[in-house]
Amino acid sequence: MAKGHRSQIKRERNETNRETRPSARVSHARMSVQKAGFVLDAIRGKDVETALGILTYSPRYASSVIKKLLDSAIANAENNNGLQRTNLYVAECYAGRAATMKRIRPRAQGRAYRILKRNSHITIVLDVR
Repeated sequence: MAKGHRSQIKRERNETNRETRPSARVSHARMSVQKAGFVLDAIRGKDVETALGILTYSPRYASSVIKKLLDSAIANAENNNGLQRTNLYVAECYAGRAATMKRIRPRAQGRAYRILKRNSHITIVLDVR
């Protein structure tokens, strides 16, 4: 049996399993997972300078949100982990489903159609080459 209080045991276990790679996450971004995924697929595996160039000149709305997120992840890597910008690349990037806003669209003969405004949680994880 493990010794100590349950919270102490959990704390020690979480210390060993903690993710050390720098990352950034935006919650409830106002875009669908599919639309964010198109842009994330373009930068996955690229070094950060190339990824920033791709995001800067991409015409999609998602690219502006993801560019800010990538800048945040780079700043986290430099300030919190002491890593250099030139050695970083996008190790993981993914979008997950968030809460969907439901709205009503009036239609003919008193009917109402539902409009689903989808949101997403976007995560970028960097690593050193």
